[in-house]
Amino acid sequence: MDTNARGSVRVEPGKKRVRAYLAGRLVADTRHPSLVWEIPYYPAYYVPLGDVTAELVPTGKTEHSPSRGEADLYDVRVDGQVAEGAASRYPDSPLTAIRDLIRFDWAAMDEWMEEDEPVYTHPRDPYHRVDILHSSRHVRVEVDGMTVADSVRPVILFETGLPPRYYLPLSDLRTELLTPTDTQTHCPYKGTASYWTVDTGHGTHADLIWAYRMPLPESQKIAGLACFYDEKVDVYLDGELQDRPRTHFA
Repeated sequence: MDTNARGSVRVEPGKKRVRAYLAGRLVADTRHPSLVWEIPYYPAYYVPLGDVTAELVPTGKTEHSPSRGEADLYDVRVDGQVAEGAASRYPDSPLTAIRDLIRFDWAAMDEWMEEDEPVYTHPRDPYHRVDILHSSRHVRVEVDGMTVADSVRPVILFETGLPPRYYLPLSDLRTELLTPTDTQTHCPYKGTASYWTVDTGHGTHADLIWAYRMPLPESQKIAGLACFYDEKVDVYLDGELQDRPRTHFA
């Protein structure tokens, strides 16, 4: 791991080929990305200036970071397509490793590739692990004091930095209490999730349950299974009420 760090930010070289696209046009193509942990949860990609194929047009604006210093902001232009203020550079950063690198706003790009596969939401963290295990433990979930799920065939997903998640067959849920919503979220490790709202008659709980209908290959064990936000429900594991975990999803 690179020791070039300041405060809670750390930097280290990545090993994957990384590409970014805007409206189908190549913006950057690098075999030497840097992973920069700007926040604790996941890294961002920074790209060597020489591997940027798009035109970077100075906006004249800057943005300050207490740990990274002053950033010059650029519009990203390629074949008539423009992403305003979507690139930044820290030429005088106290983190010397990022001074000659360009950071592209993830959401401003239409597509990111790691090697030849698309990656969504944010770069995959090389220190992040997902283990998915079949289990015979008894999981019962209450919402507003009502049992909404009861299963002895959970699939338990253990993910770095998060509490265990209990994925349950839909047939073990009271599906008459569920209403599908249009909400979708994306995970670089699991894929795209769809959601249900739960109405117990005593309260309505929006987007309380999710499932990955077509998860990424490495997460196929949870395909079509339903999972609750344990932060918002009462979970009994083998008859014992579990403490509600405290996460940023609470």
